[in-house]
Amino acid sequence: MVQAVAALLWVPQAWLLAEAIFWLTGSYTLPGHAVTLAVIFAVLGVLRSLLDAWGGRLAFRGARAELSRLRTQAVAALAQRSPLDPSLPPSGTVSSLLAEQAEAVVPYLQRYVPLRWRLALVPAVILPAVAWHSWAAALILLIAAPLIPLFMALIGIRAKKASEDQLAAVGSMNGLLMDRLRGLATIRALKAEGRVAARIGTLAADVKRRTMAVLRIAFLSSAVLELFSALGVALVAVYVGFNLLGQIGFGAWGGTLDLAHGLFILLLAPAFFEPLRELSAVWHDRASGEAALRAMAGLLEGQEPAAGPVQAPDDGSVLRLDRVGFAYPAAAALVSDVDLSLRRGEKVALFGPSGGGKSTLLALAAGLLQPDSGTVRRAGKVGWIGHRPFMKNASLAANVTLGRPGLDAAPLLRRLLPGHDPARRVGEGGVGLSGGETLRLALARAIADPDAALILADEPTAHLDAATAAEVIEALIEAAQGRALLVATHDPRLAARMDRVVEVGA
Repeated sequence: MVQAVAALLWVPQAWLLAEAIFWLTGSYTLPGHAVTLAVIFAVLGVLRSLLDAWGGRLAFRGARAELSRLRTQAVAALAQRSPLDPSLPPSGTVSSLLAEQAEAVVPYLQRYVPLRWRLALVPAVILPAVAWHSWAAALILLIAAPLIPLFMALIGIRAKKASEDQLAAVGSMNGLLMDRLRGLATIRALKAEGRVAARIGTLAADVKRRTMAVLRIAFLSSAVLELFSALGVALVAVYVGFNLLGQIGFGAWGGTLDLAHGLFILLLAPAFFEPLRELSAVWHDRASGEAALRAMAGLLEGQEPAAGPVQAPDDGSVLRLDRVGFAYPAAAALVSDVDLSLRRGEKVALFGPSGGGKSTLLALAAGLLQPDSGTVRRAGKVGWIGHRPFMKNASLAANVTLGRPGLDAAPLLRRLLPGHDPARRVGEGGVGLSGGETLRLALARAIADPDAALILADEPTAHLDAATAAEVIEALIEAAQGRALLVATHDPRLAARMDRVVEVGA
């Protein structure tokens, strides 16, 4: 609104300028009147500049605040979804969207949205002002103006599709790149660098082609707007010129226009088309911004409602599964009618072949998946140990606490990783640690919270040699003292050390 008011100040400015020129070019003996008009014109010009700058600052701040809100909302929605949800978009696509492509929302909200106000108000004010002096000039403007939105709408249909395709291509390339970076060691071992590079090159060429398509449409929209606005202004100028020369005797309420009225109409004609011409400069921002908004809204679609708080078992157990069943989308039931109960100090192994549902039961117990049938009741917090634990580029202590306040990692590290300085830094993915050390660090993380009543371990001895696996088993059993321990494994040595073994997928 502030920017629209600033743009509307040109109407009195145009009248003052036309009157001043009229007085200066006439045979009048009051030059001071023209000076007064010029001073008022300058004051309005300063006010217009200040309002426009203020409106620009408000629009920018509002756009940044809205983008921050959208990012927070999208991240919160993703955080509520299970990492095992097969409908989750690739992490590369999500990171590219939230970090890079979402920035297209700022110019859209900062430039295009305020421009819609000017498009609605400025022509609606200028048209009656022109019609007050010449109905013919107003008719020219009225005929020329609708042609621009008509052609822009036709171009906009193609611009929308091109921008969405370009965003999807960028997301696909980023997703593939992140996936290949994760598997870089495997790619080098298989000597597949050339094939991977060729694939990424193909996707990069596709992104370039789609980006150029978006730019071509942006240039086309600019050309259309400039063409019709230039024609409209030229037709008004021709009419005013011939009317002032006396060649056209109609179109003005008084028969002919005088110099002041003619100049006033000529000064307003470009301003009438100015919001439409600015539209060409922000048309690409509109297409990119709306595509980014739709992509961010897509992160919120199709998600399951957040599960309520998990109820504690009423029999004093730490974990209780009653007739639990679960199936992944478009797949047969993986687990059905499972009953399981664990108490503090009890150690249970889910034993069976790979693909039998052991990891799925652990995910159900942890709350990472919601059962299709039955109930899951759990008391206290959960400590999780995956067979490939995540390790960040930080100190050993930081990898244990993960930013949780009030946790002291030093005693646990002295117990589980003797001889290791808690301040020692490890690389991304646990670089610098052996497989057994990584599992011990994950174990320290799982039991760091004293309120963790249940420890869940997914194939903790997988990919380890016999000696290291034996060490991990001993450390796991020792660390789980006083807690319930549920492990998924097909390692008979680990299963033999548990109090109870539940056959899964046999």
